[in-house]
Amino acid sequence: MKINFKNKAVIIILLFVFQLSFSQKKNENIGTETVNVVKPYSPTISDADKVKETPSLDDSGNQPKETIKYSILSVPVASTFTPSKGNAQGVEKSKQERLFNNYATVGVGNYSTLNAELFVNQDLGNNDFVSAMLRHHSSQGGIKDVLLNDEFYDTALNVGYGQNNRDMRWNIELGYQNQIYNWYGLPSDFGSNLIPQDRIDLINKISPGHTYNTISLGGNLEFNESIFSKIATKFTHFSDSFSSSENRFYLKPTFKVDVMDQSINTNVIIDHVSGSFENNYFNTNTDPVKYSLTNFGIEPSFVVNENDWTLELGAGLYYALDSENSGNKFYVYPKVNASYKLVGDLMIFYTGVNGTLTQNSYADFVTENPFLSPILNMTPSSTQYNVFAGLKGKLANNVNYNVTGSYLNEKNKALFKSNDYTEGASNENYAYGNSFGVVYEDIRTFRFYAELKADFSENVTFGINGTFNSYKTDEPVEAWNLPTIKLSSNLDVNITKKWYAGLNVFYVGERKDMQRDLLSATVNGPVTLKSYFDANAHLGYKFSERLTFFLKLNNIGNQAYEKWLNYPVQGFQVLGGANYKFDF
Repeated sequence: MKINFKNKAVIIILLFVFQLSFSQKKNENIGTETVNVVKPYSPTISDADKVKETPSLDDSGNQPKETIKYSILSVPVASTFTPSKGNAQGVEKSKQERLFNNYATVGVGNYSTLNAELFVNQDLGNNDFVSAMLRHHSSQGGIKDVLLNDEFYDTALNVGYGQNNRDMRWNIELGYQNQIYNWYGLPSDFGSNLIPQDRIDLINKISPGHTYNTISLGGNLEFNESIFSKIATKFTHFSDSFSSSENRFYLKPTFKVDVMDQSINTNVIIDHVSGSFENNYFNTNTDPVKYSLTNFGIEPSFVVNENDWTLELGAGLYYALDSENSGNKFYVYPKVNASYKLVGDLMIFYTGVNGTLTQNSYADFVTENPFLSPILNMTPSSTQYNVFAGLKGKLANNVNYNVTGSYLNEKNKALFKSNDYTEGASNENYAYGNSFGVVYEDIRTFRFYAELKADFSENVTFGINGTFNSYKTDEPVEAWNLPTIKLSSNLDVNITKKWYAGLNVFYVGERKDMQRDLLSATVNGPVTLKSYFDANAHLGYKFSERLTFFLKLNNIGNQAYEKWLNYPVQGFQVLGGANYKFDF
């Protein structure tokens, strides 16, 4: 009998099922079985009744719905509420303060004081500009118990031209300054050995006025994409009314070189100063005193940034050339600085050790002390090393602090010291113990510095800082005129949009000086200058965006303290004036 395809498929499926059902029985004899097929499989489909689209519902619960009749009783309600229309809330914007290119300031006060400034700046095109600054500060004197004329004048004019291009920015500046001062600081016992009339005659004989003149020409260049970052250069001619003359020229280029994925920044210094003094302090008949000093320096360094660390490694190499005395020296200085963020910007630890060679000049000395005698000794000062460590950061978002401790070792540090009383030996107007000279000493200094700045709001700022020094010198030398303590504090307040005020106070500790009378056999030891406290305040009123009135009060305590030996300062000072801003 033939087995068709469908029958074969059924038989194969059945055999496969039976085989699976018994395959898990191990070592079982399946045996054989004979299947007899009686007839072929002929499937049939039973009849199906079609579901009616709408079934008959004979459920007793399906009753017709009752019609519900209702009515709405409308009662009017009185209301007086009327909603207002919504408006967009505007944001108040502060008016941006207009910036002016030019301003003029004039102030007058007691002691016949005049303080004036004029600054103008004008763009010539899209990139270039010209500027000029005129400054004048003078006083007719009047310090209590001063025997000589104590007036002073200080006038300066600077004009400049510059360009701001895409690749570089540069400017040049020409300046002139005229200063007139008086050696009015006679010793307290001046003429005590003379009869009154002879003392008066000697005082009338002294003409303490002296004049300084400065002519300068300098410039700066800054590059955006160049091996040179910037170049600064300046030439200065300085002279006085006693035929002293000094020329100074410096060139300071800074460039960057990439070596093995590391940028090396290098500062190059060429600093030359030369000049002459007409006379020797002790003898007016000697030849002029000349000096010619040139410093050549190079300071390479590179910076490494690693996570919270910043490390600068470098050195300073200097060669000092003394053409007049044939004294040439080579100096090597460290230049290492490191910082580490202990707690983000809240606490940053920093430390380092640095050194440098400083070029001294007559002009720089006069800027710090205008009562110098026109005969000085010139030599550079060397800071062999300055080791320091400190913490800086934020106590809050608007409060910054900085605390530093350092140790300095300085060779040939320039110090001001009162000149000896030599009247009769030279008959010069500065030889009555009323002028200062410069001496050079080796000093080791322990220094502690602390500073706190706070912006309490946009309208109130406060700052305070202090420096504490401990000097060690070779006996019997003192750290002449160097204070052990210096404190200062300032407070600035914008009272209203129109009114502002400020207060500045400072304290300077004791200093040491010494003065000898070479006409007598008396040898006096060091003199201690008293510490002093000074307070200054200012008040301003902004009449308009252009015009502002101001009032300044200086030395509010009216103290006749001595900044330099035998040189008392002006007492309580009042200065009032106005500042006007404008454009051409």
